[in-house]
Amino acid sequence: MDVDTTTSNKNNDNTGNNNADSCSSNAQRLIVENGGRCMSTQAMQSLYDLRQNNQLCDAILRLEDGGVFPIHRAILSACSTYFRALFTTTLHSREKTDILLPGVNSSMMNLLLEYAYLRSLEVNRENVCQLLVTADYLSILGVLDLCCDYLRQNLAPENCIGVMRFAREHFCKLLETDAHRYVMRHFVQVAQRSDEVLYLPIEELRGLVGADELNVKSEEAVWELVLRWINHEPESRKGYIVELMKNIRLGLLDTQFFLENVKDHPYVTGNEACRPIIIETLKFLYDLEMITQKDGEVPTPEIARPRVPHEILFAIGGWSGGSPTNFIETYDTRADRWVKVEEVDPTGPRAYHGTAVVGFNIYVIGGFDGMDYFNSCRCFNAVTKAWREVAPMNARRCYVSVAVVNDLVYAMGGYDGYHRQNTAERYNYRNNQWSLIAPMNVQRSDASATMLNDKIYITGGFNGQECMNSAEVYDPETNQWTLISAMRSRRSGVSCIAYHDCVYVIGGFNGISRMCSGEKYSPATNTWTQIPDMYNPRSNFAIEVIDDMIFAIGGFNGVTTIYHVECYDEKTNEWYEATDMNIYRSALSACVIMGLPNVYDYIHKHRERLMEEKRQKLLALEVQRAQQQQQQQQQQQQQQQQNQHQINVNSQILQQLPHAQIHNDNNNNHV
Repeated sequence: MDVDTTTSNKNNDNTGNNNADSCSSNAQRLIVENGGRCMSTQAMQSLYDLRQNNQLCDAILRLEDGGVFPIHRAILSACSTYFRALFTTTLHSREKTDILLPGVNSSMMNLLLEYAYLRSLEVNRENVCQLLVTADYLSILGVLDLCCDYLRQNLAPENCIGVMRFAREHFCKLLETDAHRYVMRHFVQVAQRSDEVLYLPIEELRGLVGADELNVKSEEAVWELVLRWINHEPESRKGYIVELMKNIRLGLLDTQFFLENVKDHPYVTGNEACRPIIIETLKFLYDLEMITQKDGEVPTPEIARPRVPHEILFAIGGWSGGSPTNFIETYDTRADRWVKVEEVDPTGPRAYHGTAVVGFNIYVIGGFDGMDYFNSCRCFNAVTKAWREVAPMNARRCYVSVAVVNDLVYAMGGYDGYHRQNTAERYNYRNNQWSLIAPMNVQRSDASATMLNDKIYITGGFNGQECMNSAEVYDPETNQWTLISAMRSRRSGVSCIAYHDCVYVIGGFNGISRMCSGEKYSPATNTWTQIPDMYNPRSNFAIEVIDDMIFAIGGFNGVTTIYHVECYDEKTNEWYEATDMNIYRSALSACVIMGLPNVYDYIHKHRERLMEEKRQKLLALEVQRAQQQQQQQQQQQQQQQQNQHQINVNSQILQQLPHAQIHNDNNNNHV
């Protein structure tokens, strides 16, 4: 295991003045990292100096490498249960004052004594592992926590597996859990860049690739890792292909990839035990459209059960059925299903609002409920599922634009019921306060904002007279707005999002029609370039990036509110249709939360029934199609009957006319 970092983690002394309630107003105090308690720095520095000069010391520590350290027993007992037990036990006939410490070297002891006296410790990549082992051995829990924090903060794809195994060996449960979570979340990078993964025993690798929590958009990454692991020692490992394949969700692979890269791979064809797995997968891939012909419930096989997503997309509020709604649903990207959330805002619905995520909190900002324009802000904690009111904004903002930079929430522009605004403000959750920032160059409501490289970009909107194509950028460091080059199209009710180092602007209303076009802005060149059109024109829709794709959600197409969802992948430069939301709505807002500890509360509950759901949907479509065909046939029959009836009527009329009249009429027709 190698902690790959170029910076060291120093827990330096923090000094400050005592407050008026302290015993001595002039005494300096040190904030201790472990537990946040305080102690006199002056007194501890004096004791440290006494120890270095071997004054007033009451014990000696001797090390196997020849190191001799005079110490004060009370000081070491205060930070170590090991030394407290050693110095206070009644089992010895006399006090222990001269101790031989096996397994500790002098460099480690110097660091630990500096921590014991001064609570000052430099942890770096060279000493962290040995320091953790020694602190664990001597039960110096403060140092143990500092080492775990250092390893946690410096987790990387190259070292996370080593950290996880190291933590397990030394019973650091929290660190092991965090390292395991990192491996799950960043699996694709780990699979590609980690050499540690090549040395995992088969039991650990099998558990890794079979985990429901493995964060993979495509099972191809899992298959490639299995091959990489086997190829490291092919002769001794190729026999494990069977049990590893049982843990890959082969049914979720692209059919062409399975046929070309898995089915006929030498490791697979060379092992007869793989044959049943291949047959099961082929049946699933090719019988997928035949499920409607099967009787009884069709369960989703293990090879096709989706894994658990690490990101959850929330779609909140909006306008539906002629009125605002407080409906909330989440999108399970792995199961491709929308899930209704029961814990809606009890204060009521809102539309044309913004949402922002800080930690596990979703802030719902401004908006309109059909009567009132809001300056209020509501906060939903996705873990506790509790709603609460937070400080209101300085201005009412409907059609507001929202972005987050460094955990500060920015609300810009909007409409207060009278004016389109150029003012902007930001919210600091730490003190629950909104404060005004520099105003924008242009009045904007119905615009859209996003954060890219710690700057805020806001695009388009309506200024009260026209839809705009202008855009500007805000730098929080300078508190200044700067106009950038104009978009290619005017866009109000637009959505923009940061994606792959560019600002993508999609859809909207140009003053004439709703648009399906999009364009992206490159800050490096200050230029806009066109991207492919969406399938559906839309304005006032939600937008988010999840699974490294842009999702466009709901909106208004110029005729009706829609619930259609589509996603854009820059790798293929194409839009794809995704599963529709549960309800039609526009003027909604979406946000994404990563790493929810209660993620199972927001995903599809019955993952083993996805095939049955698909079968029921196909059956319903077949019934609907049959009903439509029956209606068409009935309409055709009715039309035929009407035509025949008219023919019969005409025939009867002709028969009733005198022969001479018919003859005259025929003659007249020839004239």
